Parts: sequence; C-alpha cells; structure tokens
Amino acid sequence: MAESENYRKGSEIRASLMGEKFAADMNKSVYDDPMMKKFGDYAREAVFGMLWSRPGLDLKTKTLICVISDTAQARWPELAIHLRMARRQGWSEDELSEALMHLCGYIGLPSVREAMLTAKEVFEEMRKEG
Repeated sequence: MAESENYRKGSEIRASLMGEKFAADMNKSVYDDPMMKKFGDYAREAVFGMLWSRPGLDLKTKTLICVISDTAQARWPELAIHLRMARRQGWSEDELSEALMHLCGYIGLPSVREAMLTAKEVFEEMRKEG
C-alpha cells in the first residue's frame, strides 16, 4: 500500500496515543501477516488518519468515548488498548474507574465487572512499564 497523507498522519496519531513502543510491538505481533496488515493499514488510514484527526473533540475526550463504547459492547481486547490510550491522554485510574462505575446503572454489572478487571490488568501493566 502506498502511504497516503492520511496513512502517515494516522501512524503518527496511533503511535502518540498508544506509545511508540506499544504500537511497534503491536505491529510485530498482531499486524505481522498479510491479512492483518491489510486491516492495520486500513485502520491507520481511515480510523486514525481521518477519524481521530477530526476537529471538534480533543484526543482525551475521544479516548473516553472509546472506553465507554468498548465496555457497552463487551469488546475487552479493544478496551485494553483504549484504556492505555486514555491513561496516556491524561485520564487518571480513578477517573476511568468512576466512568466505568457510572455505567453500572446503564449497561449492567457483568459488563462493568469485566471492564474493571481489564482496567486492573492494564493499569498494573502500565505501572510496571513506568
């Protein structure tokens, strides 16, 4: 795939949100085969290059929207990625856990419980990373 401007912009935004090391590790472990590379290329260009770069909301707010959406849809692997992004954008562990707790009355305890367990793992991992 030829690198478009949106692809380049998306790669920068993705690395900024995830952290360069995490993004590079994901490239090696998830997007290391032709099928997943196609998916990753599309996500970089369309999602990160076009959607995440839109004006109107800051990146911090966008990360919280993703955390809430992932929890509501029970998308646990994506939630782990978006929790990492949210922490890197300045949301505290307490703020994120409160946002998840707020969902108890709207989406139910089982989903929030799984989200909290995912958050616990991500937060511990990030603390170990420094």
